[in-house]
Amino acid sequence: MTVAEMPIAEIRATHRATGDGVHLVARNYRKGVRLDPHMHREAQLVYAAKGTMQVTTPKGRWLVPPDRAVWVPARLEHAIDVLADIEMRTLYFDLAWLKREKRNAGLTSEFVVRVSPLLHQAILALFDSRNSRERTGLLIKLAMLELQEAEDPATFIPLPHEPRCRRAADLVLKAPAAAHDIEMLARKVGTSARTLSRLFASETQLSFKSWCQRARIAAAIERLSMGKNASVKKLAADLGYASVPAFSHAFRQVTGKTPTEFMDTK
Repeated sequence: MTVAEMPIAEIRATHRATGDGVHLVARNYRKGVRLDPHMHREAQLVYAAKGTMQVTTPKGRWLVPPDRAVWVPARLEHAIDVLADIEMRTLYFDLAWLKREKRNAGLTSEFVVRVSPLLHQAILALFDSRNSRERTGLLIKLAMLELQEAEDPATFIPLPHEPRCRRAADLVLKAPAAAHDIEMLARKVGTSARTLSRLFASETQLSFKSWCQRARIAAAIERLSMGKNASVKKLAADLGYASVPAFSHAFRQVTGKTPTEFMDTK
């Protein structure tokens, strides 16, 4: 479902301008909404205080649960899929503001950050209508300082661009729970297993096995977020894991949480 198809009552939005090159937008979106590829003149920090979304750029896909936020540079095409009802809080930054405040460094590419309790509270506090101009300015500076923490690539699925490798990746993404054999996959896309393995390593910076694992965990996050088959035991079996502990271990490696902990925060 696209935004254009949604009943207007399902989108609640508020806009607040700080008057200093930054403006704030709060929107709630229903599960299943897709914000088709688009771009903005401003850079933006997108945060779902509740719910989970998937953000896709030419570089790849990020799963963004509530403890993460995504930075999207200005004029970068991106799409957003809402995997569970979300309360989206977005900060838009004029390029002139970023330059004036000397905040450009490290913000020229998209990335996801783990949201600390301090950043979470700073973002939510920005949407308090009682804020003074001074308090708002301090909160924005605090949020930007927290944003300078190391990026968190754990929920990122890099998408290859080389045609054969991309076709192979798309086949895996269509059936992430399947046990994909690289020899068979290579034949389907018209290359050798050795070449395909090399392409995955060079195009995604991950081995084929690690990339498939990332795609499988992304599928698990999507299922958990959408409330479908939320039984961890059944989900582990559906995704081809030999046991719940094996699934939980793989899930924690990627997200930093067990599936149960993730369900408690989504």
